[in-house]
Amino acid sequence: MSNLEITGLSHAYGPKRVLNDVNLRVGAGQVVALVGPSGCGKSTLLRAILGTHPPTEGTVMVGDKLVDCPTRDVGIVYQHYSLYEFLTARQNVAFGLKLDQTSTPFRWFNPLAWRKLRRRHLEEADDFLAKVGLLPARDQYPSEMSGGMRQRVAIAQALIMKPRVLLLDEPFGALDEATREELQLMLLRLYAENVRAREENREPPYTVIIVTHELNEALFVSDRVIGLSQHHADGANGATIVYDRPAPVFKPEDPKDLTRFIAQKEELIGCVFSESQRRDHRDFITFWEEHDKAPAVAGAPM
Repeated sequence: MSNLEITGLSHAYGPKRVLNDVNLRVGAGQVVALVGPSGCGKSTLLRAILGTHPPTEGTVMVGDKLVDCPTRDVGIVYQHYSLYEFLTARQNVAFGLKLDQTSTPFRWFNPLAWRKLRRRHLEEADDFLAKVGLLPARDQYPSEMSGGMRQRVAIAQALIMKPRVLLLDEPFGALDEATREELQLMLLRLYAENVRAREENREPPYTVIIVTHELNEALFVSDRVIGLSQHHADGANGATIVYDRPAPVFKPEDPKDLTRFIAQKEELIGCVFSESQRRDHRDFITFWEEHDKAPAVAGAPM
């Protein structure tokens, strides 16, 4: 089951080609880390998936729908969170449901129905604040929260809309190390929910693509790492995917054992970031091949 399918995607800004024949399939419930050199087009690719910048060539499909404009099927959280300063945490999280499910005339002329719906929205907001570990702070305003708390609210704000794909654009880059590790564990808990859903024959609820420049983070929070790079044989015409392999899967309670991915980290550096090692990138695009050969395991990504 695929939540995202990108086929033959290329993008140019005038004469400058940024992306070159990008092809990618992401299954439901996968947490995919996207890494690459600065300026390789990671943000351009995210904007194509989001629908704000349709590609020059190729297609982006989310589920069975062509993405050529923004849609609620794709959510995004940026590094610099944007919350309403005059709303509490739970009001911020519930705000998207208000816009999606009601109109100004409905709220004015159906006050009883709106109050009932509003209570349900706030209860849902509480559920998602609990998922990101922020329920005790639900009545705080953004000015009363730390940067890490505000970023959790922004993530809950995106999750409550239940997008088929959630994009995280370097969401932890401005945070201190301790807060960053707390939010990494939050992602592992979301992935654990996906595993439980598969074991119960339900569709996993969270399909995530996280852009990060920190390779340890990429390998720790994801089940799959994708490298986008201009360092390949046809790099003059833009970046493409040169690396796509499984990452070691951690449970939230596991110790953060960096030794589990030392070799893969070195492989990533050589394949994705090194201009001097322009090997055939097809050698490193093996995710689905490895996935299909692997024995069936409860909770494995589809």
